[in-house]
Amino acid sequence: MSKKRKNGPEKPEVEKQSEYYRLNTQAVDDLVTANEDNSPPVSEEELRAYRSGPKLKLADWVKLLLIKAWFAGAVCFFFLWGLGGMLGSELDTLFVTGLALGVVTDLLTNPILRFFEKTPGENARWMMVSRKGFSSLFLNVGYGYVLLALVYLLYNGINLAASRIAGVPDMVFLGVEPVLFGVFCLGFDLLLIQVKHGLGRLLHAGARKPAK
Repeated sequence: MSKKRKNGPEKPEVEKQSEYYRLNTQAVDDLVTANEDNSPPVSEEELRAYRSGPKLKLADWVKLLLIKAWFAGAVCFFFLWGLGGMLGSELDTLFVTGLALGVVTDLLTNPILRFFEKTPGENARWMMVSRKGFSSLFLNVGYGYVLLALVYLLYNGINLAASRIAGVPDMVFLGVEPVLFGVFCLGFDLLLIQVKHGLGRLLHAGARKPAK
């Protein structure tokens, strides 16, 4: 005996699918025909809620300082740490690290600082060597050795003072690691840049002073 087909339960399902199709079709039509005249107003608070981007906003100068410190720390990581056991002596490691610090400053750090400029030359005040060209590479390499020498003396001074206070000869109180190395490089870099700007202002004021 054949079973009778039950049409009752299928009708609501068909109606549900039809309604779903109608709503989606209407949504597509509304999207296609949307313009400034028929679109509902949206508040600024709601727009900010859907905007992408970090909630913490950093000032431009903070970003620039973080970039400079990060690249200096990266040089420490890849050269002081990475090549420390491969080169023959500490002097060789320092020589390669100073060279890398200058090259990275010229080819990576300074171009990124220029990339963030809103007007040409705006971030030149954050660079010791602001000029462009082939000569800037040699100047930055020399400057890299100056920074490395100052950081090296600072580490030695801290460890020497700690060893005398603790009464333990040759005590290594503070070892070299990328984060603090980058911070030390940044500190001396900012100090030397301020000295450069100060000397420049003095020379400029002397040149403008009328001769008696």
